[in-house]
Amino acid sequence: MSVVSTDLRNVAIIGHNETGKTTLVEQMLFYANVISRAETVASGKTTSDYTEEEINHKISIHASLASLNWDGKTINILDTPGTAGFIGETICGFRSCESALMVVDGRDGAQIETIKLWRHLDERNKPRAVFINKMDRDRADYTHVLENLRETFKTTFVPVTIPMGSGKEFKGIINLIENKAYFINRGGKETVGDIPAEFADFAEEYRNALIENAAEGADDLIEKYFEAGTLESDDIRRGLREGMDGNRVVPVFCGCSEGGSGILSLLTFIRNNFPRPLGKLDWTVDEDGTVNDFPITAEGSAAALVFKTTIDQFSGKLSFIKVLRGTVKGETELYNPDLGKKERPNKVYRMVGKKLIETDELPAGDIGVIAKSNIAATNSTLIEGADQKLKFKPLAFPHPIYSLAISSDDKKSEVKMNESLHKVMEEDLTFTIKFNEETKENVVAGMGELHLNMILDKVREKQKINIFTKLPRVAYRETISRKSGIAEYSHKKQSGGHGQYARVLIEIEPLERGAYYSFTNAIKGGSVSKGYIPGIEKGLHEQMEEGFLAGYPMMDIGITLIDGKEHPVDSSEMAFKLAAKGAMKMALEKAGAVLLEPIMKLSVYIENDYLGDILSDLSGKRGRVLGQEEMGHLQMVKALVPQSELLNYAIDLKSMTSGTGSFEMEFDHYEPLSGKLADEVIKAYKESVKEEQE
Repeated sequence: MSVVSTDLRNVAIIGHNETGKTTLVEQMLFYANVISRAETVASGKTTSDYTEEEINHKISIHASLASLNWDGKTINILDTPGTAGFIGETICGFRSCESALMVVDGRDGAQIETIKLWRHLDERNKPRAVFINKMDRDRADYTHVLENLRETFKTTFVPVTIPMGSGKEFKGIINLIENKAYFINRGGKETVGDIPAEFADFAEEYRNALIENAAEGADDLIEKYFEAGTLESDDIRRGLREGMDGNRVVPVFCGCSEGGSGILSLLTFIRNNFPRPLGKLDWTVDEDGTVNDFPITAEGSAAALVFKTTIDQFSGKLSFIKVLRGTVKGETELYNPDLGKKERPNKVYRMVGKKLIETDELPAGDIGVIAKSNIAATNSTLIEGADQKLKFKPLAFPHPIYSLAISSDDKKSEVKMNESLHKVMEEDLTFTIKFNEETKENVVAGMGELHLNMILDKVREKQKINIFTKLPRVAYRETISRKSGIAEYSHKKQSGGHGQYARVLIEIEPLERGAYYSFTNAIKGGSVSKGYIPGIEKGLHEQMEEGFLAGYPMMDIGITLIDGKEHPVDSSEMAFKLAAKGAMKMALEKAGAVLLEPIMKLSVYIENDYLGDILSDLSGKRGRVLGQEEMGHLQMVKALVPQSELLNYAIDLKSMTSGTGSFEMEFDHYEPLSGKLADEVIKAYKESVKEEQE
């Protein structure tokens, strides 16, 4: 079956954890007759939460693709996780979909992940709508949640559907465009009828506001509204479509996903009004890093971006692609410019959860899958024709916020562990495993305690090995605080035949933070041959890498080579390297060597009730609060905090906020560390050296 680009809608379903996203997707598939029954997360049988980990934990962990047809249009839905630890999967949805549907709880309104995800949408200027879910829940309050959203996000929210009652009295929803009621029919599909008299005034008030907001979607509609005092349904749809496409309005829907309420109106609105992919912008990147707009177009040879990779136990490697130009078919020869290799996919697929559905082609703007590709990886550009230099901008993922040093029982187990974890990196670009040369530790990093624990538990189970964890050592740095004055060192060694001789005089001084290193050859008169200068630089570099106080690399040091002396027979590059190291040690003795600790930029998202505790805790962690931003009943606190104080922050914050808090962090700069804390770091280093020698 072929699909035309103009008939496509791509929608990322996003929202805080446990707002009912997966159940909503299940109902959409049920209404579209893709599945015969809508399951619940509790049953472990939903279409989009199909992996063993998702079934066991009863949360979405992976972004799951599901395609459906609604009245002749293809809607690609990407059900994304709502837990902060799996934000990488949600970012896949931001890039592959032209719009997003934010699902919020009918009682809680905007929660912490709602706000963080909204900011991601703002950064991408992504059109969006909201679905207020669980209107049958006790204390659900549509009006309160709507006001909460307006207060939190300061934008124009336009209700398209409103509830008939709430909690146990919830009867269904009213579609304000059609001026019709959709009654809940548990176990079946909604039934349509006239608006009950008890809700007539409520509906009229909201419909008048809807018409007014729709009129502002286009200039001609404003004139029409002023002349007639109202708008026809088609005009309302156009006003909302243009307003949403320009990101000026946010349409709001409501319902109860478990009861199958609000689904018909939502699907119809997505079909008629959500953005089409053609003409929307993606981005390419030049070799020099310049980013260029790239409108999605049906014209020209095929070009696609791989936005996600999974390894399926039955189907093997699956590469999820977004077609950004032309059409991708099974026989299309695709070329990866990074690898310089090409292949034909043979078949292209749509997906419904874990089910692969073969299709004739994927047109421009479409989302689909190619299987068992040898040239595709997440962020790969795939193009038709090896002579093109086209390269799409890679997806940008957030910095890891939680790290663990890992080890296993023996060498054989370590090999299994490392091989398995490196395979995880193919699927999950927010997860890393690296050997830290400075601390001599194998370190894994990810988006939180849950994220890492689930990965490590899976490897433990699959490989039948032990994986031991501990907090990693901090990667400190060293520098100097003053000029050294001239430091001199002579390397002499005589052992029969040719000896070794070199004399080096240097002076070192502090550089501004981040400059790392500079070397100036100030020798005059040729006292040291030019051929020995590289050896001197090597010696200086080696000593900087070895550190002086605690074995950490040194940085921000300017070195001037003042003078030196060579011997016509006994001098060599090696001799000058050793002399330079000796001179560097002498200079460091006089230059006031100090430790530097990494400082992280921290953003903490919390409920207002926890603000005092968080500020107090940050102060105790030697943090400097940069500012606070109030967002409805939530707060975002920005601070600079030493990394050593944040190694366990994922667990600390969870404890302080009863599991509701969330945070992001990234490296900012280095600062000097002195006093007792520095003494402890130096002492630990000396003890470790002593243990190695023994």
